[in-house]
Amino acid sequence: MKTKDFDYYLPEELIAQTPLEKRDESRLMCLDKETGELSHHHFYELPDFLNPGDCLILNNSRVLPARLLGQRLPGGGACEVLLLIDRGDKTWECIVRPGKHLRKGAKMQFGNGELKAEVVDVLPDGNRMVKFDFDGIFLEVLEHLGKMPLPPYIKEELQDQERYQTVYSKVNGSAAAPTAGLHFTPELLEKIQAKGVNIGYVTLHVGLGTFRPVKEDDIEQHDMHSEYCVIPPETATLINETKARGGRVICVGTTSCRTLESWAQEDGHMEPSAGWTSIYIYPGYRFKVMDALVTNFHLPQSTLIMLVSALAGREHVLHAYEEAVKERYRFFSFGDAMFVS
Repeated sequence: MKTKDFDYYLPEELIAQTPLEKRDESRLMCLDKETGELSHHHFYELPDFLNPGDCLILNNSRVLPARLLGQRLPGGGACEVLLLIDRGDKTWECIVRPGKHLRKGAKMQFGNGELKAEVVDVLPDGNRMVKFDFDGIFLEVLEHLGKMPLPPYIKEELQDQERYQTVYSKVNGSAAAPTAGLHFTPELLEKIQAKGVNIGYVTLHVGLGTFRPVKEDDIEQHDMHSEYCVIPPETATLINETKARGGRVICVGTTSCRTLESWAQEDGHMEPSAGWTSIYIYPGYRFKVMDALVTNFHLPQSTLIMLVSALAGREHVLHAYEEAVKERYRFFSFGDAMFVS
């Protein structure tokens, strides 16, 4: 298949720049993956489409305030560092700006010098290995100095940083939010559980590769990025019990989907697992464990719209996106949601 097969027209004004005041008042398009039938709702109606005995799998990763704005030393020219992966020993793999001034040996400071850094290596893809120097706990320093690394298509400043976190976020490590989960409130989760739907958690630390466009003409030539994920024992057990009872495994977000599908056995059986995944799901893929998906509306020609198309069929998905544009849905990270079942 060709990358251009997953293109669609999106007016720029439909790219949501800010979250809604109430998380669960976003819109919800329901898509029948077999027939392509569509219906329009609000996210707070999601429990109506869930059945007792289903399980909902949520990604509890928490976004780091991973964007650091500082000065180059000596001289004081502006610089920006975006933390990607903790490589240990106070060293992170990062994206830096301006790259031409931040070669190996370059030094930087952030705040009033409470955080200092040095570029210790330049990687083949242009990323930098940056070693930090600070007193105390790095996460506390980040909370004080760092900003949320919002996607490049969001131009507005985020007033409340918690709005780029899910209400159940717990494990620090993501460079971007698992955005399908942004629609949930504690009250909605309680309502879902009261209906007899079980909730399980996985962790996948979202990397910036999630926003990387597919540049190859043939989708099979795309080199998928790697992300670290964990399936705890209680979640593996919940999934196995749900399947045995005939319930559905419903993933919230492509990150939860990729986590389960990375480690599921061919018959759908789950074992507790942890490690790096670079699973790439596109049409032709046979899902081993996921039955339904809660997801946002994704970028044209992205690996994420390919994953949704693998579940519901390319034609059904592109038709749903055309309808979403026509009905003025809000797109991308702070936008509206789909339930594909």
